[in-house]
Amino acid sequence: MRRFLYIIKGLSAMALVVFLYAFSSSRNMDQPISDVKINFVGESPLYLSSSSVDKLLIQNQESIECLSKEVLDLKGLEDKLSSHQMVQNAEAYLTVDGEVRLEIEQRKPIARVVSEPSFYIDSYGKMMPLSAEHSARVLLVHGHLDKESMQLVFELIKAIKEDRFLNSNVTDILIDAESKLSMRMRTCDFDIVIGTKKDLKQKFMKLKAFYQKAKRDKMLGEYKKVNLQYNQQVVCTKK
Repeated sequence: MRRFLYIIKGLSAMALVVFLYAFSSSRNMDQPISDVKINFVGESPLYLSSSSVDKLLIQNQESIECLSKEVLDLKGLEDKLSSHQMVQNAEAYLTVDGEVRLEIEQRKPIARVVSEPSFYIDSYGKMMPLSAEHSARVLLVHGHLDKESMQLVFELIKAIKEDRFLNSNVTDILIDAESKLSMRMRTCDFDIVIGTKKDLKQKFMKLKAFYQKAKRDKMLGEYKKVNLQYNQQVVCTKK
């Protein structure tokens, strides 16, 4: 009998705990959001302003702070933020004290296509609009780009960024109507003809060897074109 009473007391205590937890949880979910904090993850500067994020956070014409936790759709917030053209990834979560935390990873521009309208190429080779908040100092790309030629330019940009010398000195990439590639450097007044993406490493090695010799001989200003398309040689055209 005593054992039975212990079981009854134990079950009653458990039921009371569950009831109090459910009651507290229900009361907590009915409380409004206490604050919204936005954290931009990764590199600065910002291409997306906090005010732009605030506009995206409006749900059913109401500010998030006016909503209760129960009706807050965190997945919907993530999807809405991720749909923004400047956002690579977004995560939303709710803290125990009622704050909504937003972790936003921006897209990263690596080149700017000079066209009408101009746009960026991001680190995944996708089109990215210019930002009203900040203008990125990146490689400039000249020429008409379609899907195929943009992929070609993207591969050249990646190769340039992997090379310490070229990453510091190349400022412009040009692509003509036949999808032939050229480059320009910061300290030189000549076009560097790459042609196709074939044998890029060998072409870069030839360019660096030519550059060092021409610089040593003080002849960098003598040329208007440096062609790297030919096997084991650099063909230069003087001004």
